[in-house]
Formats: sequence, structure tokens, C-alpha cells
Amino acid sequence: MKDEPGPFPVIRVRVLDSRLPDPFPLPSFATPGSAGMDLRAMPDSTLHLAPGERVKVPSGIAIHIGNPCVAGLVVPRSGFGSRGLVLSNLTGVIDADYTGPLVLALWNAGEEVLEIRPGDRVAQILFVSVVRPVLEVVDDHLPTERGEGGFGHTGH
Repeated sequence: MKDEPGPFPVIRVRVLDSRLPDPFPLPSFATPGSAGMDLRAMPDSTLHLAPGERVKVPSGIAIHIGNPCVAGLVVPRSGFGSRGLVLSNLTGVIDADYTGPLVLALWNAGEEVLEIRPGDRVAQILFVSVVRPVLEVVDDHLPTERGEGGFGHTGH
């Protein structure tokens, strides 16, 4: 694609919330070795999320991946995750043609009230390659060395 300089795809990002912190209001890698880019919660005001409570919180951005061979996976960050904050949909999948706001479905699966302030890094997005196979219908068995053995079939 023309939008891809070198091996890296260009992901278009629209900032929807002017409160996102400067100088980097966009998702960013925390370290050179980070796999995911941090996403921030941008509620109207500080949230106090009780144990078992679920809430949808805007991230303050919208993205357009544009390349059908790339998807975004939204997953929790370990800092809040170790205190019980998870995504209620476990992993969010952002398709290449989605252009709406990124909304974070947060769930407090822990035992303490969690305080989530505007700008807190609560999730991360991983951009991954997507294989788009051609499926072929067959009428006979699918022969492999393993065969049709199910769970535990190999003895492990």
C-alpha cells in the first residue's frame, strides 16, 4: 500500500479528547521493547469502579488501520490488571475498516475499589498480522499424522 513506508503500516489516529496529555496524546510504546501501545481512559471525571462493576470508557481517540492484513488487539495493562482491572470482552478486536471511537469496556474483577482518572493508562493495543485464507470445502477426511484425536490424544 502507498501508505506504508518501509515494512511498517501507517495507522491513522484522530484525537477526540483535547484532555489527552501532551506532548504525546497518541498511543505510544512505553519502552523500545514494548509490544503494545498504551491506551488511556478518558472518562468525564474520576471513576470509582467497585468490585464486579463494569463500565464503558472512551479512550479519547479513533483509529483507522486501513490494511486488511492488520488488526488491533486491545488488552489490559499489567499494572491495573494485577489489581483486578480487566476488559469485560477480554480482548477487543479492531478491524481494519473500523473508524469509530475506541471504547474500553472495563471490568473490576478484583476485591478493591479502583480509581480510574482521566489519562490513566488502562489498556494497550497490539497491532498484529492477519492471515486471510481461502477456505476449501472437502467431502472426505482431513488426513494428518495426528488424525481426529481430540484433547489429550497425544498423551500430554
